[in-house]
Amino acid sequence: MILLLTAGLWLTGSCDFETTEIEEPMPENHKKDFAIALHGGAGVISRDIDPEVRDNYLSSLEEALTLGRDLLADGGSSLDAVEAVIRHMEDDDRFNAGRGAVFTSEEKHELDASIMSGFDLNAGAVTGVRTVKNPISLARKVMEESQHVMFAGDGAEQFADETNIERVANSYFSTERRREQLQQARDQAAVMLDHSGDSGLKGKRDRYSTVGVAALDRDGNLAAGTSTGGMTNKKPGRVGDSPVIAAGTYADNNSCAVSATGHGEKFIRNVVAYQICAIMEYQGLSLAEAARSVIHEKLDKGDGGIVAVDKQGNVTLEFSTAGMFRGAADSDGLFEVAIWD
Repeated sequence: MILLLTAGLWLTGSCDFETTEIEEPMPENHKKDFAIALHGGAGVISRDIDPEVRDNYLSSLEEALTLGRDLLADGGSSLDAVEAVIRHMEDDDRFNAGRGAVFTSEEKHELDASIMSGFDLNAGAVTGVRTVKNPISLARKVMEESQHVMFAGDGAEQFADETNIERVANSYFSTERRREQLQQARDQAAVMLDHSGDSGLKGKRDRYSTVGVAALDRDGNLAAGTSTGGMTNKKPGRVGDSPVIAAGTYADNNSCAVSATGHGEKFIRNVVAYQICAIMEYQGLSLAEAARSVIHEKLDKGDGGIVAVDKQGNVTLEFSTAGMFRGAADSDGLFEVAIWD
């Protein structure tokens, strides 16, 4: 068995151990009753960040992970866990999704989200929404209450009008920290990833990104979801990988569930989330092997990372950046949150 560290150790900062890959050394046919993995963005996350900031992020990850673990332990579905945890993170202004999302070049917020069921490959996504408090819930409405997979911009807003999805003014998503980040990006004439460390914004490395979840429930069903505010100072209408099924989100009960975070254009070109599942299914590699192959061989160093769960409940958290906000829990007692490698 691997050593399990309590959340308290992470929060006090008294332990520097983190892990990229979490797989129990159980018999090959051992299947966990449930498992969940989440991320809050991958990128240049300095180990020198203020200890209070670090602990607050770890606390946020712990709260989100506890919510998902408890829901799955009580027999909840993987889809419910994915939606509930992402909603929780969308409401936490520390992350670049929902409240606390980055600004576009027009000083507005355009939000993207997607969700997918591994049971039947059904999926839903929205992009460029401006007044939906929790985009992940609208994405699930698209999946379950429409004949389509994705709605964009005004069409997504119109579809939201037809549901009981909670709406807010666009200003609800704004925070002063993100406004300062926009001004710095403008000063540098930069369009930057939320977690980018090469934007020239010296001393401003507290930029964290997309949130996402992958989960396996007691019925053996996988699901994944991803939500983001995109890139700071991006042109209106820009779409990254988060709402794109197969790029930022994918789930298939035959293989795995994946949520990605990183350079969206790269993840779209390499259909990262699907490619990991396909390598498992068609080449017979393990989840960890497939994830390593894609993140470290198909992509460039620093492009981002993924969290994933396979049909046996094995969890892999793989990234090529300096850090990734992440966590994992399962029915065997694993409960862990971490930032650095």
